[in-house]
Amino acid sequence: METGALIRHLEEKERKEGTLPQLLQFYQKLLRVQHQVEQKLASRLAPGLNREAINRRLELGIPLIAFDELALDWPLLIDTFNEVAAIFADYAGLFNAPPDSLRELKADPFLTEQTVKTWFEKNTLPAKISAKGISKNLLTTIIHSSLKPFLVSHAKTLADSIDQERWRRSCCPVCGGSPDLAFLDKERGSRWLVCSRCDTEWLFQRLQCPFCGTQDQNALAYFTDDEGIYRLYVCERCKHYLKAIDLRLAKDEVLLPLERFYTLDLDRQAKEQGYIPYDRVTRDTKQTDKAKRPKQG
Repeated sequence: METGALIRHLEEKERKEGTLPQLLQFYQKLLRVQHQVEQKLASRLAPGLNREAINRRLELGIPLIAFDELALDWPLLIDTFNEVAAIFADYAGLFNAPPDSLRELKADPFLTEQTVKTWFEKNTLPAKISAKGISKNLLTTIIHSSLKPFLVSHAKTLADSIDQERWRRSCCPVCGGSPDLAFLDKERGSRWLVCSRCDTEWLFQRLQCPFCGTQDQNALAYFTDDEGIYRLYVCERCKHYLKAIDLRLAKDEVLLPLERFYTLDLDRQAKEQGYIPYDRVTRDTKQTDKAKRPKQG
């Protein structure tokens, strides 16, 4: 889903309803900043790998972008971080964070090459990377939101190059990120994972945990809502969970990035039952109850 299309959808929703819920207002502003970055990068990026190199990496299970291959425009990234932090400050109540601390948060001295590399490689930020009153999880989320348009822009140049049958792995074939969402497609009910970082979609096994890789059916299950549209996949081996939507049962158009927000109550329910999110980030927001019945598979 193009960022511009998401913005237009929210604008139309706002026109029809008069106002958006606070969470969607936040997301709308965040999308506008990210879209501006994507537009600036659109003419600068081109695939850096030929077909042979792409196929070789996919065969070996190596994502198509390594950290040292990212074309990061540092002045643009710093400006983006500062704009994103300001948006988080405007909606600090959504994250139980002090707005003054968020307003004082600037890229310097947090956003160094080492910090970005640590985040990109999915490692925990060093203890010295901290800000008064701001949790490490929230700081990581702001870094994530700032870097996302850069990764999305890279992904757009490579997404059509991916042979889905060559991958079927737990991490994103483009940037190596973890999935935070899944969907069952309308055609065959195949399960696709969605990258939390660059929104790339890739095919994955229905009966396998995308986090620890177990195929032990005694360890895998899912919960669903009464209509069966939303699912919460859980793994008893690694205690991770994954939200999903069955597109075969959805009556209206589904905008997958928005489903991250529409299904936040699934995150709450999963954590209350002791399951772990893809990156352990928590958000203190409330949505409607969706997951109720456990099913095997």
